[in-house]
Amino acid sequence: MTNPQAEPLQSDPHLQRPPSDPSPVYPWANAVASGTTLEVAPGVHWLRMPLPFPALDHINLWLLDDGKDFAFVDTGFADDATRGLWAQILAGQFAGRSASRVICTHYHSDHASLAGWLTARFGCELWMSNGEFYAAHSVHGEVASHEPEHMYRMYLQNGLGKAVADDLLEMRNNYRRTVVGFPPSYRRMLDGDEVSIGGRRWQVVSGYGHSPEHSTLYCDELRVMIAGDMVLPRITTNVSVQATEPTGNPLKLFIDSLARHARFPADTLILPAHGLPFRGLHGRMAFLQAHHQERLGELVLACAEPKSAADILPVLFRRKLDTHTVGIAMGEAMAHLHYLFEAGRVERADAADGVIRFVARQAQ
Repeated sequence: MTNPQAEPLQSDPHLQRPPSDPSPVYPWANAVASGTTLEVAPGVHWLRMPLPFPALDHINLWLLDDGKDFAFVDTGFADDATRGLWAQILAGQFAGRSASRVICTHYHSDHASLAGWLTARFGCELWMSNGEFYAAHSVHGEVASHEPEHMYRMYLQNGLGKAVADDLLEMRNNYRRTVVGFPPSYRRMLDGDEVSIGGRRWQVVSGYGHSPEHSTLYCDELRVMIAGDMVLPRITTNVSVQATEPTGNPLKLFIDSLARHARFPADTLILPAHGLPFRGLHGRMAFLQAHHQERLGELVLACAEPKSAADILPVLFRRKLDTHTVGIAMGEAMAHLHYLFEAGRVERADAADGVIRFVARQAQ
């Protein structure tokens, strides 16, 4: 079964910014060409790798000058196309240089599945947060409720039809198939840590909701933030309930994390994992906050009668969902309903069939 947190976030046409969204400013109109790099700030090199997913076909990765060495930030997806492009880049302007470390913003397969390959090639350490390191091993090992059967039961309890849930179960765990040889040890990064790379200080900023303990990196000297999936210019980040925490409220964690990332200067150059580098941090943060509140308001109206997570999929996703995307969409729908429940805007509705449903709380 597909594990939503082990897959890339998905773009959805209805989530593209409306005219009221303060438009980000893009210093580069086009993406860097495959197999090449572009220096976007002193010592910060942008490269782009393909992804084999119809809804999301690329990821941005970063190489940071570290004296005579360099540091990786995220790795790309573990397939032959990405390995071939890495070989091309490393034989080019980085030929003869060693890697000081591989930094992963989080454990998802598009960001970390080549961590073992790269650390073994260069004999260097993996750097990431504690939450992400152990999530990688738990998902890969199918332990701590990461077994597909746990996700299957959770989807059924939240109203997904058995036929669709059966199809998801057949897909099993994509993470286990694609992440091979993940490093058995790591250097831990904590929120607020300052990491010295190339004589510059990069502050670690933890974010929650999209993954257990996502790390962004901010350099005040350069006014640059390597944002991973926490701050994206055109699509919204996937935030899903997981079977490991079936009553969790990841959307609140994510919205609170947005506020923490918004404290940096307005002219910060944001280097996202998907889309183009941009400036306009404060406007984008304000838009995302408002966007989530608007969608939550729509769901309260939709819950005038008891609704399960499966029932509200058409409200959140206004396109036809394939089997793979249904798993991700169910996680997002649960996240929104759990947010509303903890905020006191909906309440659990009793149901004889055992399906979890929510209904809008009546005004007192």
